[in-house]
Amino acid sequence: MALLQEKKQEIIGAYQVHETDTGSADVQVAMLTARISRLSEHLKTNKKDHSSRRGLLKLIGQRKNLLAYIVKHNPEHYRELITRLGIRG
Repeated sequence: MALLQEKKQEIIGAYQVHETDTGSADVQVAMLTARISRLSEHLKTNKKDHSSRRGLLKLIGQRKNLLAYIVKHNPEHYRELITRLGIRG
């Protein structure tokens, strides 16, 4: 369930820290969030797809680790990011 190149560029443009940024923690969290939401929709219709469910859990773990890194270095920026992404209500 890879993202299309146009969607990736849109996410990078929205969350990049500076002009040439493509791999900061913010961008990575935003990309993972997009993949997680897409995979969650897939699993709603394909309940028995256990390999995709395992992949989803791995993506959630990666996002959790990146968010822990962000909150450790800049808690205020973390709160802004999760509000923008609409995660953790």
